[in-house]
Amino acid sequence: MGKALPVTGHVFRVDRDRGPQWYMKFRLPNGKQVQRRIGPAWTSKRETAADGYFTKRQAQRELDRTLEKARRGELGGATSSSATFSEALDEWLRYVEHDRERKRTTVTDYRHMVDRIKPVLGDERVGDLTTDRLEAYRDDLIAQGLANRTINKYLVVLHGVFQRAMKVYGLEANPMTLVEKRPNRERVDIDVYSREEVMALVRAGASELDSAIYLTAAFTGLRMGELLALRWRDVDFKLDAIRVRRNFTGGKEDTPKSGRGRTVPMAAEVAQALARLSRREDFTEDDDLVFCGKFGGHVMPSKLRLRYKEALEKANLRPLRFHDLRHTFGTHAIRTADSREVMEWMGHQDLKTTQIYLSFKPQADAAKRISDAFAEPKASMGDHPRSLVNSPRE
Repeated sequence: MGKALPVTGHVFRVDRDRGPQWYMKFRLPNGKQVQRRIGPAWTSKRETAADGYFTKRQAQRELDRTLEKARRGELGGATSSSATFSEALDEWLRYVEHDRERKRTTVTDYRHMVDRIKPVLGDERVGDLTTDRLEAYRDDLIAQGLANRTINKYLVVLHGVFQRAMKVYGLEANPMTLVEKRPNRERVDIDVYSREEVMALVRAGASELDSAIYLTAAFTGLRMGELLALRWRDVDFKLDAIRVRRNFTGGKEDTPKSGRGRTVPMAAEVAQALARLSRREDFTEDDDLVFCGKFGGHVMPSKLRLRYKEALEKANLRPLRFHDLRHTFGTHAIRTADSREVMEWMGHQDLKTTQIYLSFKPQADAAKRISDAFAEPKASMGDHPRSLVNSPRE
């Protein structure tokens, strides 16, 4: 028997969609760490909390009472047999958001997946969820028609939840270890616009601003959120370059999807379009948005997508997604640039992602080179043409 460890703990507040919540985290004498929700946090300036709410002082009292029970051996311990999977999901979300400091957009995606998992698995005990049960859940996702890539995201979340449960609730093994992922098939049915089609789209833009957005998207490969977060300080007319530092998504700015900035060459057509925008009356300072709304704020993605669709109809173009303007850049850029250059420009983390565009790279002389490879070798001076075929063996 090991020596009993001191029982210690602390309270902390977590901002949830349903409002801020108080949590307690403590260690039992056997070394196990336990986390429990105390209740909704009282944020009003009134000193007395409403029924069901907790001030920080009240939350601390709840923790103190719990710690005292643990020291007397009355708590019973929190194990995988007592914790629900809903509790495990909440603990994992808190862990990735606060302890692991994941990007806000990533946590938002996790939260959406957790909200879909809870109604199906949330009421079951962590220790009761077997590999067979989790495979059945995966098969349900398949039956719903979800893409393999989306299904695998759910499986990654579930694996992470059980890994965390092993540490927090003493779960002996991760049942997700034997759950097979779905095969990830790379998308090869990319459809993009030609230069002439891009220019037709630009001419059909509802405003000079929209036209400049479409042109910049197709000629730089920036994602929509990166375009909408672009500021004048990021546009370098001297070096013909655009620095990608921020991304606008979910109504807020964050770092780019790759988590790091990058620099993209600015084609002459884009430089001319942005130079015209820079001569507008307002919002041309370094910290101002390049593509801004009427009052200088961010353009809303949903409204931009709607105007984009209207521009496609006006230009009589086939309806590709706004994101396909990014693919348009990649497909055209790979024709004259090295794959690794395009990888850097587009902010890809894996060269395999960039190499998808290689299948669209035209090989104008490919047919001639193949013909040359199969051509009969030319006879040297003085050789009989048939001697190359019928020469006797030595």
